[in-house]
Amino acid sequence: MMFWYGHDMSGWGYAGMVIGMILFWILIIVGIIALIRFSSGAFRTGTSPSLETVDDSPAQILASRFARGEIDETEYHQRLAVLRRTAH
Repeated sequence: MMFWYGHDMSGWGYAGMVIGMILFWILIIVGIIALIRFSSGAFRTGTSPSLETVDDSPAQILASRFARGEIDETEYHQRLAVLRRTAH
């Protein structure tokens, strides 16, 4: 067809299509993963649901934070002392 002569895509056009298609599929996959994680509740709590339950006492929650390394030993003992003072 002589109408299309000289208007074909160069190598950069094909490279742009390949990169665009890869980015498109990455975006679709990340969107699906985010939708699954959001619907399971992982975004709402920030932690996995099995780490802390509703029935945990404040002392148990404090101990688990200390075990995970979120607080140091002095802060753990200070907060535990405050908990014990307010419990009585």
